[in-house]
Amino acid sequence: MEPIFILAAILIFGVLVAVHEFGHFIAAKLCGVQVNEFSIGMGPLIWHKETEETQYSWRLLPIGGYCAMEGEDEDSGNERSFVRQGFWKKLLILAAGSGMNFLTGFLVVLALYAGAAGFFTDQITGFAPEFSMTGEDGLMEGDIFYKIDGYRTYLKGDAELFLSYHQGDTIDLEVIRDGERIVLEDFPMARQTYTDSGGGTYTGFGLYVGAHFTEATILTWLQYAWYQTLDFVQLVWFSLVQLFTGGASIEDLSGPVGIVSTITEVGSSAETAGAAWSQIFYFAALLAVNLAVMNMLPIPALDGGRIFFLLVDAVALLIFKRRVPEKYQAAVNTVGFVVLMGFMLLVTLQDVWKLIR
Repeated sequence: MEPIFILAAILIFGVLVAVHEFGHFIAAKLCGVQVNEFSIGMGPLIWHKETEETQYSWRLLPIGGYCAMEGEDEDSGNERSFVRQGFWKKLLILAAGSGMNFLTGFLVVLALYAGAAGFFTDQITGFAPEFSMTGEDGLMEGDIFYKIDGYRTYLKGDAELFLSYHQGDTIDLEVIRDGERIVLEDFPMARQTYTDSGGGTYTGFGLYVGAHFTEATILTWLQYAWYQTLDFVQLVWFSLVQLFTGGASIEDLSGPVGIVSTITEVGSSAETAGAAWSQIFYFAALLAVNLAVMNMLPIPALDGGRIFFLLVDAVALLIFKRRVPEKYQAAVNTVGFVVLMGFMLLVTLQDVWKLIR
């Protein structure tokens, strides 16, 4: 592994976590919440600056950061503490970290797409001789994939991914044909043996999928950068669905060690330095969106778990005129944190084992 790529991977991971905390920090300041410390990095203190209410810190380990708000994890009599804020301010502050990660992912993709001549999406270019469901009531050459089993096909490669996981004899499709969206529900299309263009045979769906080209303009540049960012969100969700339905296993997951390893492999496998850094930043954008989505899952100790409790508390106040006691929320978050750390330790040990075996 190239040392420069290892260093870049560690810095990218640390910066993305710090960006997440910066989102919380900005939202807290805008909402008038007292922030006791905002730190870039973790561990021993290297530098700090004290202001009237906030300590700004730079710490030794470039593996993230934190935004310590008054009354974040305990009760406080301070009217500017987090715990004393209303529903909407708490929601904004909790969601701002993931929002900042999502925005970062979008901006990185936007920068990577700046020099693109155009963008590609999946288009049907032909059919195997045995494929019979063609015509106006079926599929036609030139159809552009729009959705497969409910998943939006934003970019080239999406159709192949979603079809590769499809099981069953029918499929729900949406395609764009002559500018109109065509819906094909319970479309009969099962895996079977087809003849390829070279006369050989293969098991698949009988479709030849090529690329539809859209020329780059300022509008399409913004549009496809947005599509790519949404595609990242969808891929993270798709991976979670596969994990819980048996399409993937815990062995397919990666923690910080695995992420650093993947980034270094991506950089080392590129043919040129320019290609290496482009691929690394592309992966960084995916990682940023991944952090945004994962942090919004309703799991105790994550932002999504705290938002879930915020919603439960609001419903309890509305219906029963009582709030959920803070001690119960704290207990659940503590247990959730312990379980989450145990899970991360398991994934990290798995990553290390992959490296040394």
